[in-house]
Amino acid sequence: MTKLDEYRKKINKIDTDMAKLFEERMGVCAKIAEYKKEHGLSVRDSNRENELINKNRKIINEQELEGYYVQFLKNTIDISCKFQEKIISSAKVTYCGTKGAYAYIAAKRMFPGAQLFEYNDFADAYNAVESGEYDCAVIPLENSYAGEVGAVMDLMFSGNLYINQIIDVPISHSLIAPKGASLQTIKTVVSHQQALDQCEEYLRRGGFETKSYSNTALAAKYVSELNDPTVAAIASDETAELFGLEIIDKDINDNKNNTTRFAAFSRAQNRNSSTVRREDENFILVFTVQNEAGSLAKALNIIGAHGFNMRNLRSRPMKNLQWNYYFYIEAEGNVDTENGNDMLKELSAVCAKLRMVGSYYANNVK
Repeated sequence: MTKLDEYRKKINKIDTDMAKLFEERMGVCAKIAEYKKEHGLSVRDSNRENELINKNRKIINEQELEGYYVQFLKNTIDISCKFQEKIISSAKVTYCGTKGAYAYIAAKRMFPGAQLFEYNDFADAYNAVESGEYDCAVIPLENSYAGEVGAVMDLMFSGNLYINQIIDVPISHSLIAPKGASLQTIKTVVSHQQALDQCEEYLRRGGFETKSYSNTALAAKYVSELNDPTVAAIASDETAELFGLEIIDKDINDNKNNTTRFAAFSRAQNRNSSTVRREDENFILVFTVQNEAGSLAKALNIIGAHGFNMRNLRSRPMKNLQWNYYFYIEAEGNVDTENGNDMLKELSAVCAKLRMVGSYYANNVK
């Protein structure tokens, strides 16, 4: 046996061992995928992936090999994610709107390959998951231009689902029309009233007549079926492609920073047991306080005393009690710690009702 044969024999032995470890690793990945499916989590988490790579690259002693090992890790992560996506593709996800709407786009980005089911009402989409018919609901929380979605906040307060994932979807409106249309032929623009309002200055300059429609995607569908070069819609570029329409003008929003936050709601709560602090950790609480002077201040002081920075505080009227309100808070930090548990115990003493809606990482899914 030559030296080359000996080296190849060793490689074969290593490859056999690696194949067994590969099967073991993918078996764990399958369990992770099932967990993510149950809890409404995306497959990819770039912060977690970078954390893993930066930690494991230190294991390599030979500096010359470190770059190759990093590439090996990236390839392994990509393969693992593809395997997880295959498992999660059986997930059934509801969203409010229709195919091509921004909620549809958000659901596709959160759960690529999953089965998507449309609903016309936030409560219907939410309740379909709550009843166990579907795995997850993708619903908007707030828009940077129009503010919070009050009906969804009310569902968070009264319902039983948890938020484990939130993404920001930039709202970039385009003027879209049938093939052959142009700015010179278009006389009427149809879309959801909010989209029309968000493009008010552009529409005024163009001298267009406007008509309100139930949502942007259905407006695009209507324009496609009408096939009239004098009628256009305001919707996303993805919607134009979906309904075979041409993009006449892009990015026509008056406010170029228009963004909607979408949340994934599921029946199971994701608990973060990691001791490694991440800057993008957040949690959401809804609560009512005792009808006593200073009760709200006590609750807010407890949160601050435990080192959690509040990013958002809102109040909403309670539907069944006139002139009574509940409060919504988003705060930074990992609440699934001893410190977080102590804070919740102290809050329960001053809150008439306290509900942890969920904890999540700021997601940069594209």
